[in-house]
Amino acid sequence: MIGNPKSHGFSRWVTAAAVTTGALVVLAACSSSKTKTTTSGSTSTSAPAGTSTTSSSASAIPATMFSTANVPGLGTVLVDARGRTVYLLTSGDHTNVPCEDSNGCTKVWPDLPLPAGVTGATAGLGVQPSLLSTMKSSGGETYPTYGGWLMYEYTGDTGPAQGHGQRIPSFGGTWYAISPTGNPVTATAASSTTPSSATGY
Repeated sequence: MIGNPKSHGFSRWVTAAAVTTGALVVLAACSSSKTKTTTSGSTSTSAPAGTSTTSSSASAIPATMFSTANVPGLGTVLVDARGRTVYLLTSGDHTNVPCEDSNGCTKVWPDLPLPAGVTGATAGLGVQPSLLSTMKSSGGETYPTYGGWLMYEYTGDTGPAQGHGQRIPSFGGTWYAISPTGNPVTATAASSTTPSSATGY
């Protein structure tokens, strides 16, 4: 049987169309893949064009910002930019007791000096701006204060919403979290502990 020349032409047309369609599918898949990679590699999908998307929402908070948070066993207290509870060191008459590098205090209770060129801290949610101020050390460093109190973190707190430093007596005074009104918090954290490295001074 002699083949129909139209059928051969039709076959070639179908083959060409199939190849073209396949190429379009591959190109579409590649294009889709690139778009997906770009989206998944970005930490912010809502940032406008030209805005850096490499920083997380946490890193958008100024390092010098203080705000308030609810900490179990303490209630609403001051926290720093990392969300960690900040503490004050006071003697029995409720005055500042300095935490010094020289006696190892700041190794257990790190102080929070302002970065060079920064003149003050920022008031976040729940913080009264009028209570935020600064204090300069003899070495020239500037430290933020709240209600007149110098502020410190505690190495026994490994993350936000912890109050393990509450009521620990050490380094010439007792440590307390700070209330939004600028006063020592008198409640005791249920999970508060007193590591041996923080006592005996």
